[in-house]
Amino acid sequence: MKRKISTLGFILISLALLAIGCRKAEKHSDPLTDVEGNTYKTVIIGSQVWMAENLKTTTFSDGTNIPLTIDATSWGNLTTPGYCWYNNDAASYKDSYGALYNCYTVSTGKLCPTGWHVPEKEEWQELRQFLGDSLQAGGKLKETGIVNWLSPNKGADNSSGFTALGAGFRYFEGTFASILSFTSFWSSTTTSNDDEWYTGLYFADASFTIDHRNKKHGFSVRCLKN
Repeated sequence: MKRKISTLGFILISLALLAIGCRKAEKHSDPLTDVEGNTYKTVIIGSQVWMAENLKTTTFSDGTNIPLTIDATSWGNLTTPGYCWYNNDAASYKDSYGALYNCYTVSTGKLCPTGWHVPEKEEWQELRQFLGDSLQAGGKLKETGIVNWLSPNKGADNSSGFTALGAGFRYFEGTFASILSFTSFWSSTTTSNDDEWYTGLYFADASFTIDHRNKKHGFSVRCLKN
């Protein structure tokens, strides 16, 4: 009898571990390649398929170039598409954190690879709702540890597989700020002629903020599968 119970227990444990392994495997989706040949990990979260890395393309999906804007004054005067690297330092920040885009770049509808798009505000809200609530859901998006976030990186467990990094941003007037302490992702939903909705994550808490800022800000982008 003891042997039968032991054997049955072993089988049940094995099945449970297999089921867990399958659930973990289901989080992963096929890699995504942009028009420049940059390849990105992707992840399934609920019914959505997200990029699991920040966009870094310098070319629209139709093959035209996105203007690189280094000078702060020029950045502040833009009312057309533009991108930059944090602190104008591609060598240090491109591979890990991707590019920072103004929202005029997003508004073209040509920033993400074919079959993908910059998420609408409602799609960010859907993600937040799936992960729980506005006070804790951000921790499920943030990479763990203090390599790409400042301590304490509160609440971070990256249980979603989204792997958000503290990429910082560029203010509307052209200065850079908040590397390792904050990250922000554009939506494609406008509030007025000057503002666009975005999602923000912060090192000091686990919140999932959805707010709006001037379109001239330089924020990160995560694409969502159509």
